[in-house]
Amino acid sequence: MKRPTIADVARHAGVSKGAVSYALNGQPGVSEATRQRILAIATEIGFSRSNAARALSAATAGAVGLALCRPARTLGIEPFFMALISGVEAELSARSYALTLQVVADPDAEIAVYRRWWGERRVDGVLVCDLRTDDLRIPALEQLQLPAVVIGGPGGTGDLSSLWSDDEAALTETVEYLVALGHRRIARVAGLPDLRHTEIRTDAFAALCQRLGLLDAVTVWSDYTGEEGGRATRRLLSSAHRPTAVIYDNDVMAIAGLSVAQEMGLTVPGDLSIVAWDDSPLCRLVHPPLTALGRDIPAYGAHAARQLLAIIAGEPASRVQDETPQLTPRGSTAPPRGR
Repeated sequence: MKRPTIADVARHAGVSKGAVSYALNGQPGVSEATRQRILAIATEIGFSRSNAARALSAATAGAVGLALCRPARTLGIEPFFMALISGVEAELSARSYALTLQVVADPDAEIAVYRRWWGERRVDGVLVCDLRTDDLRIPALEQLQLPAVVIGGPGGTGDLSSLWSDDEAALTETVEYLVALGHRRIARVAGLPDLRHTEIRTDAFAALCQRLGLLDAVTVWSDYTGEEGGRATRRLLSSAHRPTAVIYDNDVMAIAGLSVAQEMGLTVPGDLSIVAWDDSPLCRLVHPPLTALGRDIPAYGAHAARQLLAIIAGEPASRVQDETPQLTPRGSTAPPRGR
């Protein structure tokens, strides 16, 4: 689990450590072409000349990194991430660790942040959120040998440690509950389609609805924001085969869906039942209060932080299944009208 050194740069470039030193410090002794090649290799493997001295003088950084590839405007209204970060912070502060948080524009920028953090010895490890299908961050982190815990899965995490919950089981419980109430036309407003947990939920929903003979079941994709969740709901409720129940991939979209249903003159739960993923205080403040899938998200964040600190301390990588979300029925679900 070591950070890249001058020796690593020299080995990759096929030159001496002295040549690397000349190139990094802008001194004569190497050609311009060689200098540029060495600088490119140093950047690629995450070596930083600006913090080399500090890296030699400090055993650890005393910090854990979290880079989030989400629009900054959405994070402030996303209860899940606020609860997750609070749990991470509680565990880290109890161990005298700090959390370094950065919002990035895309996965390539996130990988660049990891390389800089590791090369400059700014963090001792990272937490990785929003696991994607064929996620390029996983091999990049493996190459850097940067201690990491992926909050997501199962699967798709390579040799890295991971912490995950059983979304398939939670979705199955929800659909079976709605079917028991008498619903046959069930829709789902999903999150970003390239995320691994969205894919797991989508596949589980399709397979379960086919098994139960729910021929009108449909999934539409959104981006977790209230605006897009509302638009998706409006399209669903304007269709010829309007669903009688909708499952939302987060609480923000579910609340927006409730507002759209009421705007269109539909009653909840008489004309439409609504279920939100990731229960939050928001779900209990609206009228009617929303039926929701919930779990202890701060504890989830604390478990991820604890798992990462164990890896930083030298323990082997691990894959841990956390608590499965539990369904809490409230006033937003009922048998469909006319049953």
